[in-house]
Amino acid sequence: MRHGGHTNPGARAVLGRPRARLGAAAAALVLGLLLAATAGARAPLARPAGTMSLSDSAHLHLTSHHSFTLNEQGTAAGTIAGTIYIHLTVASTNHVTAEISIYPRGGSITGEASASYRPSGAVASFAGTMRVVRGSGRYAGANGSGLSFTGTVQRSNDAVTVRVSGRMST
Repeated sequence: MRHGGHTNPGARAVLGRPRARLGAAAAALVLGLLLAATAGARAPLARPAGTMSLSDSAHLHLTSHHSFTLNEQGTAAGTIAGTIYIHLTVASTNHVTAEISIYPRGGSITGEASASYRPSGAVASFAGTMRVVRGSGRYAGANGSGLSFTGTVQRSNDAVTVRVSGRMST
């Protein structure tokens, strides 16, 4: 700034400070807005933990088999509806294990089951327990154990029905 033909370095320094403060304030505001927008984008996934009572059933059809494992697909109905896949392995003449994956809207849930197996004529039945081992999306952090896992296998076409009930943490 010139004052009476002379440069006034003090005036330049004083006038420069508000601009620096304004620039810092604007940067802080932009940073704050970006952080708020980012936090808002993650908000739907964050929710308080709770429990839910499950009561689901599904009718599945054989998609493939390998040795003593039946790979099944179907639609689950009940508390958590969605596409369901089961890999049911006949571990012995009286025992089966299963890996269950269900894909409801907004995520997935995977569980493992172990059950007694009783072949009787055209239908074999199984009854045991299941545990939820993981979830994703809106079911991230899902877990549970001791859920009831029951069902049947039509021995003519390997079609499976399954029922799961119990409590799961979300």
